[in-house]
Amino acid sequence: MNTRTGVYAASSPDGTALMDIRTGRGQWRFLDPVGAPLWQKITDGATPAAAINDLTAYWHSRGADPVQVRTDLTALADDLERAGLLHCAPPTAQPGRTEVRFATPTPVGAARRLAGHAGLLLALVVLRLLPIRFAIAGARAATRLPGRAALPQEAEAAFAAVRRAARFWPGRAACLEESLAAHFAAALTGRRVRWVIGARFIPQGAHAWIEAGTAVIGQDETDRVWPYVPALQVERSH
Repeated sequence: MNTRTGVYAASSPDGTALMDIRTGRGQWRFLDPVGAPLWQKITDGATPAAAINDLTAYWHSRGADPVQVRTDLTALADDLERAGLLHCAPPTAQPGRTEVRFATPTPVGAARRLAGHAGLLLALVVLRLLPIRFAIAGARAATRLPGRAALPQEAEAAFAAVRRAARFWPGRAACLEESLAAHFAAALTGRRVRWVIGARFIPQGAHAWIEAGTAVIGQDETDRVWPYVPALQVERSH
């Protein structure tokens, strides 16, 4: 879900993760199953006072001390308001995911190798030298290039080209750099993939990846991809 203030949310029964891209490389704020309903009620339109009253009554019915609950929820609401995290737009639809495709050796032709290097260079420049909001803007701009939606095997080839290119670049390309580079590389070869940034809750963590259709592309078998929940998705608007 995207907020008007540059904040994105990933919600699950385990809580809500808020990704704030307004400054620097972005910051994550995790709300537990107690704090997340407060955030949800307020962003859905309830006043902070009404949301606090409803949740205090709920937790009191579950045996919690209502005075302590009200104190904690009031402090959280004030904190979220000061941070500008309580003003949101309607949620965007999230496509279903049915398959996680692990990274495997994939043949990469000359054109894709060149696109892999170009995509990685562009991703490294915007992510390391500019605030993350510029990377997101660049990813959105790439969706407007001519082309069609990538098939899973084509997305795998773009990801493999980036991994191949990364061997020749100094420093480590983490999931954020790799996924954005694959997004760019696919666009440069006339294919579109979905770039996704999300979070998990147990344990807390963030991850970035690409998707083609309903498939998650290029994950390592040792990476606990799920239950990551998307917060930001960049793809071509229809």
